[in-house]
Amino acid sequence: MVSVGVDIVEVRRIAEAILRWGDKFVERIYTPDEIDYCLRRARQAESFAVRFAAKEAFAKALKVGRASIWREVEVVRGEGPRPGVQLHGHARSLVGSRRVDLSLSHAQTHAVAVVLIED
Repeated sequence: MVSVGVDIVEVRRIAEAILRWGDKFVERIYTPDEIDYCLRRARQAESFAVRFAAKEAFAKALKVGRASIWREVEVVRGEGPRPGVQLHGHARSLVGSRRVDLSLSHAQTHAVAVVLIED
């Protein structure tokens, strides 16, 4: 069985949330390593937005409320050009031994993520 989650985010929406809420927003959604990675990028808002989309897509694939897994789903650098996902806490227990595959893409205005969870 395969579960699929897809999400698209407007980069502007995430940039505005960061401007409005600052660290309170960033630290609620992203892990310390994700924050560090995004802050080192030239186009920070795109990096934050694509990770936000990944977390939403993951929640959709698992059919869970996203607020419960924000910081438990961490986008990491994978081997080669594809990103990976590191799961923590409840998110890890929900997935168990199933395989998680993640694909991300972003441009100046939008970020998209696709998550596949396979038995």
